[in-house]
Amino acid sequence: MTRIDAKFAALKAQGGKAFVAYVMAGDPDYDTALEIVKGLPGAGVDIIELGLPFTDPMADGPTIQLAGSRALDAGMTLKKTLAMASEFRETDDTTPIVLMGYYNPIYSHGVDAFLSDAKSAGIDGLIIVDLPPEEDEELCIPAQNAGLNFIRLATPTTDDKRLPKVLTNTSGFVYYVSITGITGAANAVAGDVGPEVARIKAATDLPVVVGFGIKTPDASEHIASVADGCVVGSAIVDRIGKGDSPADVLAFVKSLADGAHRA
Repeated sequence: MTRIDAKFAALKAQGGKAFVAYVMAGDPDYDTALEIVKGLPGAGVDIIELGLPFTDPMADGPTIQLAGSRALDAGMTLKKTLAMASEFRETDDTTPIVLMGYYNPIYSHGVDAFLSDAKSAGIDGLIIVDLPPEEDEELCIPAQNAGLNFIRLATPTTDDKRLPKVLTNTSGFVYYVSITGITGAANAVAGDVGPEVARIKAATDLPVVVGFGIKTPDASEHIASVADGCVVGSAIVDRIGKGDSPADVLAFVKSLADGAHRA
């Protein structure tokens, strides 16, 4: 059982919903990002999504793209991202960390070396946006064999014919993308999301967590109420990009987490 599995089991036993927060590793610099990441559990975050900076983030909107650029400009790398996770693990051995990004940096690092290094750093799961199920032999199956969850994205365009393929070899949870398009582009609507979550849950026993388009505590509450949890990324990253202090960023995160936990 991974930390992700254990977290959802504990939440289910309590009748609670998960709040997942995304931040870009190294944004705006290593030390500030580490301070924010270390503060996330205390702000109510159940699972941390740690973005891996990449030069061509095709699924991300301007907010996340700029965060990746800031991190890369500050010298962030895959190795430093894993080092950040290791530093976090020195004081927190229970909060799950999901590494979210693209395959190119992992491929360049070497899959076997990456999986060994990620496991050693305390990474629990992977969301690799540009690896479809047809490429499972590349990373998904080796990751599962190494004890890491491989989390897949389902979208409004994932029809009933495609859904079983998306769910094959998926573990940890299913990430439902509530809107079509890039991150930060529109607002998620619970009335639209609920039936889709129910459709996915009818096909899997995995928790379904909803992300994209959640920007306020009320939205966190509404979306979490129709799913097993919600993810907020762009709204948090936007605060970091505007230069808010770590304390102010974490206060905002707490308001979002409180919303999800009210659901």
